[in-house]
Amino acid sequence: MKDTFHTITTDYYGEFRDRGSKFLTYAYPVTNEEEWQARLDEVRKQHSKANHHCYAFRLGLDKNNYRANDDGEPSGTAGRPILGQIDSFGLTNVIVIVVRYFGGTKLGTSGLINAYKEGTKEALKDAVIVEKVVADIYQLTFDYALMSDVMNAVKKLALEITEQDFTDVGNVYIAIRQTEVEDTMVKLKAAIAKIHLEEVEDMEEIEGLKIVFVKTR
Repeated sequence: MKDTFHTITTDYYGEFRDRGSKFLTYAYPVTNEEEWQARLDEVRKQHSKANHHCYAFRLGLDKNNYRANDDGEPSGTAGRPILGQIDSFGLTNVIVIVVRYFGGTKLGTSGLINAYKEGTKEALKDAVIVEKVVADIYQLTFDYALMSDVMNAVKKLALEITEQDFTDVGNVYIAIRQTEVEDTMVKLKAAIAKIHLEEVEDMEEIEGLKIVFVKTR
């Protein structure tokens, strides 16, 4: 099962001009609807007098969550070319917004397609593209009597701690590569309970410890 994807980790900007029209492109890393909508609202506010705010995004590991919006341009001349460039660069978890200021000369269908394609390319051509691993985040809640066992187990398995807080109980959030969750959980429980791996299956729970799935990152 594939559990890696390619994306950008910071914002990128590019410009393209054709016969007086300016195409200003903004590319952002996003992971959900709230994030891409916030970025779109931000650009619309910044360029409130622009003629069009066209965009496309693709989200998720399977890349089935996507949208291409022409924002008043002729159908298929803006959003689709933008999305095509996102795919050409092999990206997901990204939104690209192209702002157009009309220059007085109509570009025609082919001209618009080329402008939105090139505008998007200008923003992405210098982008640092990284490969990310899909990870599941789990919350470990434990009594302080188990603290050393939990922390030693997490350290032994070289698990990433994404967050932690200590109040009346300990709370540690760990990231586990999605394809390795089952095997890692067995090792983690065995290390905390100080038992052999084959004994974990018969163990109902570890007293003083609660493990809860939080989200996928």
